[in-house]
Amino acid sequence: MPTVFRHLGFRFFFYANEGTPREPVHIHVDSAEGEAKFWMQPVIHVAYNDGYSARTLRQLHEIVEANRNRIERAWYDFFGN
Repeated sequence: MPTVFRHLGFRFFFYANEGTPREPVHIHVDSAEGEAKFWMQPVIHVAYNDGYSARTLRQLHEIVEANRNRIERAWYDFFGN
């Protein structure tokens, strides 16, 4: 599970085995509160949420948006194009 970065107690990561066929670019977010998954394309949006409040999801969305290039670069560096 490559960790892309950590921020404010959240771990932003993806799984090395993302299915066959591989799912589109996305990021998982994990903390003691719960876990969520965000699709990156065509626009960033929540794929699932387990435990986060609406307020926390908005905060996570902002963090993912601010780090979009970093997340996508890490994805393509790991999996290739």
